[in-house]
Amino acid sequence: MTALSLAMVLAEAARRHPDTVAVVDGDTRVGYAELWRQARGYAAGLRELGVAPGEPVALLAPNVVDFPRVYYGALAAGAVLVPVHLLLTVDEAVHVLRDSGAKLLVCHGSQLALGAAAAAAAGVPLVTVGPGGTGVSRLEEVSEPLPALPSYVTRQAEDTAVVLYTSGTTGVPKGALLTHLNLVMNATVNVFDANDARHTDVVLGCLPLFHSFGQTVAMNGTFRVGGTLVLLSRFSGPAAIDLMLAEGVNVFHGVPTMYVALLDAARDRATLPRLRLCVSGGASLPVAVLERFHAAFHTTIFEGYGLSETSPTATTNQPHFGTRPGTIGHPVWGVEVEIARADLDDRIELLPTGELGEIVIRGHNVFAGYLGRPEATAEAVVDGWFRSGDLGRKDDDGFITIVDRKKDLIIRGGFNVYPREVEEVLARHPAVGQVAVIGVPDPRHGEEVCAVVVADPAGPGLPAEQELIDWSRAHLGRHKYPRQVRYVDALPIGPSHKVLKRELRRTVAPPAD
Repeated sequence: MTALSLAMVLAEAARRHPDTVAVVDGDTRVGYAELWRQARGYAAGLRELGVAPGEPVALLAPNVVDFPRVYYGALAAGAVLVPVHLLLTVDEAVHVLRDSGAKLLVCHGSQLALGAAAAAAAGVPLVTVGPGGTGVSRLEEVSEPLPALPSYVTRQAEDTAVVLYTSGTTGVPKGALLTHLNLVMNATVNVFDANDARHTDVVLGCLPLFHSFGQTVAMNGTFRVGGTLVLLSRFSGPAAIDLMLAEGVNVFHGVPTMYVALLDAARDRATLPRLRLCVSGGASLPVAVLERFHAAFHTTIFEGYGLSETSPTATTNQPHFGTRPGTIGHPVWGVEVEIARADLDDRIELLPTGELGEIVIRGHNVFAGYLGRPEATAEAVVDGWFRSGDLGRKDDDGFITIVDRKKDLIIRGGFNVYPREVEEVLARHPAVGQVAVIGVPDPRHGEEVCAVVVADPAGPGLPAEQELIDWSRAHLGRHKYPRQVRYVDALPIGPSHKVLKRELRRTVAPPAD
C-alpha cells in the first residue's frame, strides 16, 4: 500500500507558499502556513475528543474559513470527512449522521439550529466552531491548550478520505466513498492538466464547499496550485460582482444558474471583473448563456462534467484541445470516457463514434463504492466502468455532448424527447431568462412536453403561452416542441444551485380541462 493523504494538498502549499494568502473570508485573511497550523491545531482537538484515524467526522458549515480549517484538520487527524448539506431537513441530516457512522458533528455556530437538532436525534456528540454556539462545547476551546499535531496522520491511497452524500434523486441519499487517491488526483489534474491554473489566481469560492464541485475544483484545486480562495457564503449576482471587483478575482467556477445571475447583475454595471478563467459544471450550460456571458465579460467559459462519484471532474473543455460550445469537452488526464449501450444493465458494450448511449467512465477519479450498499455499487460500476446515468455521444474529434439524463427523458407518443435540446432552443427566445423542460402525465401521449419559464428581466416581457408554443413549433420537430408552457417567478434550486426537475415534476400540474 502507498501512503497518501489529501491533507498533503494544504501541507505542501504551506511549505511552498507559506506567506501567500490562502483564504479571504470577509475581513479575515489567512496565509497558507497559518491555515495549516490552524488545521493541525483542530486535528489535535479532534483527537482529544476521541476521534481515531479512519473514523468519520461530519462537518456542517457554510463557505467560511472554518470550513477548510476543519476539513483539513479532520484529514490531518486521519479521520474521514463527511460534509453535510446546509439545506437538509433535520430528518435528512439525521440520515447522513447515522448512515455515515459519524463519531462527531462539527457545526458552525450559524448552523446550530439544524446541527443541534440532528446531532441530538442521531445521538452524535456535537461541537461548534466560529461565532455563536453558546452553551455547546467549542472546538477552538478544546484545541487551544493542546500542541498542534506536528504533521498529518499516515493514510493509504485507497483509504476513504471523504464521504459525499448523493442528492437522493433516485431514492435515499447514498454515501459515495472518495479515496485520498481519487481526490488528490482530481485536484491535481484539474489545475495542472485540464485548466490553465496559476499560482497568481484569485478564485471566487461561491460554490458550496460541502459539494464536490466547490470542494475539489475550487478549494482543493486552488490550494494545490497555491492560489487565493475568496469565500462568498451566500451567492447572488450583485454580491459576487461586488466581491470579485473588491478582491481582484480573476477565476470563477460556477453552475449555469450562477452564470445567469451574473449576467442579470452585469446589465447595470459600468465596471465588471476581468475574469481570466471561467469553468462551468454541475448541469448543462445553454449555449445562449455561454454566448451572452462571452459578450458581456469578454472571456471564455470552459464547460466540464462530472459527478460526486467521479471526484467530480471527468471531462472538460480544455485549452489543449480547444473549446466547442454545447459540449463537455474531452476526458481529463488519466480518465477514459466512452459511450455504451444504455439498455444493457449487466455489461458494458461500447458504441461507435457518433452513436447515442450512456456516458461511462473509468480511471483514477471513480469512487470506491457506496457506503454499506454493495448492490448499488454493483449496479453503478460494471466491468470496471462507472455508469453515469447520462445520455450522450462522442464526435469524430473526441468532443462529448450530453443529451440528457436517462431519467429526464420524455417519451411522448413513443418518441424520445430530450429536454436539453428543447431548453437550448427556448433559451434563445428574447423573453426567456431561464427554462426547464419536463415531462408531465398525458392521457393520450403518455407524457407531454412542458416548458417552465422564468422571464428575462431585460427582455420584452413574457408573451402569451400560446405565442411561445407557436414560436417553439417553428424551431423544433413536431414531436419535440412544448404543448404546455408555465411561467414562474423562479425555478426551484437545490443546495448546489442546480435546478430541481424532480421538484418541478411534483409541483407543475397539467392544466384543468
